[in-house]
Formats: sequence, structure tokens, C-alpha cells
Amino acid sequence: MQIRELKIPDSYEITPKQFGDDRGVFLEWYRFDRLEEAIGHPLSLAQANTSVSKRGVVRGIHFADIPPSQAKYVTATRGAVLDFVIDIRVGSPTFGQWDSVLLDEHDRRAIYIAEGLGHCFVALSDDATVSYLVTAPFNAPREHGVNPLDREIGLDFTLDSSDLLLSPKDTDAPSLAEAAASGLLPTWEAARAFYDSLNSKGN
Repeated sequence: MQIRELKIPDSYEITPKQFGDDRGVFLEWYRFDRLEEAIGHPLSLAQANTSVSKRGVVRGIHFADIPPSQAKYVTATRGAVLDFVIDIRVGSPTFGQWDSVLLDEHDRRAIYIAEGLGHCFVALSDDATVSYLVTAPFNAPREHGVNPLDREIGLDFTLDSSDLLLSPKDTDAPSLAEAAASGLLPTWEAARAFYDSLNSKGN
């Protein structure tokens, strides 16, 4: 597999090598050792999630308190989604910026999103099926959101706005500026300290 760091530090695009014949296709969509080489520590996986979404569904921007927050390794097993990583770490050199990866059933890419980063995706097809490996169980009081339609962030969903379907939870979420002002967001310093602690445990 090929692993490429995205423009948001601590996020990566993973492109697997696929082996096809007249029976079908085989691939490795997750390799803990290859990812460890890229990020500096092994993932301690705690939960696996799956979502199925209609075309136009937007899920996110979601994040969890750090530590421990929740690192995510995400792929689409059916259909297609445009997956976003958003830097919400106050003090980061790329704070407020984002990058995206097309996850679909053809190239079968995955995205790794470190703890403390925001995550969002939009379904580009019906029955878009997304699977997530995560490093901490869901903990509702520590889970938060930023409005995915925040114009200051400016996510490009590639679909007409009238086609987008969002939950009230996401549309009621604060803007990035509001979340920062209220102290809701993680900081660059706290994220780096947490990554360093994970790296030291892995060595």
C-alpha cells in the first residue's frame, strides 16, 4: 500500500494495492505495521463502526476531547463518499484548513485521522457504506461537533446545497469560531503532547 500525508498534519491517505483475477479482487485495506511506520506508533483499536448513507448525507464535523479523543481509520466498502479532515486544533499552523480524500469501492482508499482532528464526509452515492476503525469507544459527553456548513471553513461538498441532508445535531453545532471562543476545541499543544506520549509507548 501507498501512504501519503495530507496537507493537514497527522492525517494520511492510504491507497491499497489490489490483486484482481477472474474470481474478483483481494487487497489489504489495513496494515498496522505500515501505518505505524508513518505515524510513529501502533493503533490500539477499541471499536469498529459502520454507517450507511443516502446520496447527499453529510456526517460531521465531529471530534472528541483530547486526551484520549479518537483516532479514525476510515474506508468505504460500498458506493462513494468524499471524506474530509479538518484541522480544529487551536494554534496549529493549518488551523481552520481542510483536505479531502475520495473513498469508494473502486480505488478502495482509506484515510487516517489522528486524535484531535475534525472528521466529516458527504455521501456521493446511495447506500454509501463507510467502515471506521477507532482507538476509543464512543463516549457521548466527550463528543462534540462543528457546523459542517460553516462558511469560514468552506468545505466543498461537490453537490448542490439543495441535495445535502444533515441532522439537526450537525446544523445546530457551533461555528469553528464559536467553538474556539467557548474553549471547546483541542489545542495544538495538547494534541502534540498526546501524540508524543503515544510515540514513546510505541518505542
